[in-house]
Order: sequence, then C-alpha cells, then structure tokens
Amino acid sequence: MILYPAIDLKDGVCVRLEKGDMAKATVFNADPAAQAARFQAQGFEWLHLVDLNGAFAGKAVNADAVTSILNATALPVQLGGGIRSMAQAAHWIEAGVRRIILGTAAVRDPDFVKEAAKSFPGQVAVGLDARDGRVAVAGWAETSDLTAVELAKRFEQAGIAAIIYTDIDRDGVLTGLNLPATAALAGEISTPVIASGGLAGLDDIKAMLALEPGSINGAISGRALYDGRLNAEQALALLKGQT
Repeated sequence: MILYPAIDLKDGVCVRLEKGDMAKATVFNADPAAQAARFQAQGFEWLHLVDLNGAFAGKAVNADAVTSILNATALPVQLGGGIRSMAQAAHWIEAGVRRIILGTAAVRDPDFVKEAAKSFPGQVAVGLDARDGRVAVAGWAETSDLTAVELAKRFEQAGIAAIIYTDIDRDGVLTGLNLPATAALAGEISTPVIASGGLAGLDDIKAMLALEPGSINGAISGRALYDGRLNAEQALALLKGQT
C-alpha cells in the first residue's frame, strides 16, 4: 500500500482546498519544488500533483510549477488537472510524469481515455471524484448523473493503471477517509483503487490496513501532512510493517 503526498497547485503555489472550493484555499508552501523535495527526503515513494486551475481551464495552467517539481525530485509523479487531449497527455509523459490522471475526460470523452491507456500502458489513471455518490467534473464544479461504480466499470478492459476515488465532501476537512465507499468500489472492479479525501491521521492508515488485503491499493494525504496531524515517519513505518 502506497501513501501519496498531495501537492495541489493554484496560481503557482501549493495549497489545500476545502471540499474542492477554490475560494477556500490555504497556502501551505509558496515553493512547490521545495515541498516536493521535502516529501522525497521524508521517504515517500510517489508524489500526487493536481493542477487545480487547469482542472477548470481544461489545459495546463501551473505547468511551470509542475516542471519545477519534476526537476527537483527523482520520485515518480502522478499528475491530474486539465489533461483533455492526446497532445497534452503525450506532453506530460514525455516531460517525465510517470502517470497522468484523467477525470473530466473520463465522463466527457471516454474514447480519449481508452486511447491514452492504450498508447501509454500503465501510465493512465482515472480520477473518480464523487459528491453524494455522483461523479463530479470540471474541477468539481459540475456533477454528472453517473455513479463512481458505473464510470469505473466502463474502463475495466481499457488497461487503466488505477482508479483514484475522492469523496469531495471529505476532501480537505480531515473527517477521515470514506473507506466503506472506497472498499465497495474496489470490490466491484479489478482495477487497483486509491483512496482520497479526508485522511486525518494514523487511524485512517490503520483502518486501511485492517481491510481485506488488496482491497485498496493506497491513499492520498494532503492537509493532514501539512498541518502535522499525520506524522510522515510514523505513517510510512506503519505501512512498511515496522511498528
């Protein structure tokens, strides 16, 4: 199980939002590259990046910040936010992004997602961001009629590397991961599932480890790492079975 530290980019700096609300952004580091280097020094194995402005704009907005992170760390990076075409996907893969995350495109242009997964084997994840069980798109500004399970099943045979399931109502508010919903989704599909939204501390890590082995592939943590509620050393040691 992998713990992914999150770097959410808004206007070139590292922020955390509350429930996806761009008006409720807390700046945690004005230097995203320095934050990435810090996560690497702490022992994390991956980085989770989101271009928040790009998610609304449908194109890269924080490209300079992403590039600076790629240059500052040797860690594999997964990137989401505004990737809506093969040209954009290819650009980031060629730039060194290990895995791209497609969210809005999964709802609006599933053929593109399938084409990208075929062109970049093992390097495409689908982001399923749900509010009240329904998938939201365009930076969570719009809610579709699809459930997370319905959308996930559309890509079962497409070669997707992972599904990242985010409970929007828990994101950034430290109320704990929605493990029942995440585990239920994982039980319906064969694609690895990563939990996101609300991770509050070590109890969430322990709860994930208590689930049936293999049901959840990992989790993303943002605010809890930044404000110290989740100790990186303790969390990583727990995941490695050292404590």
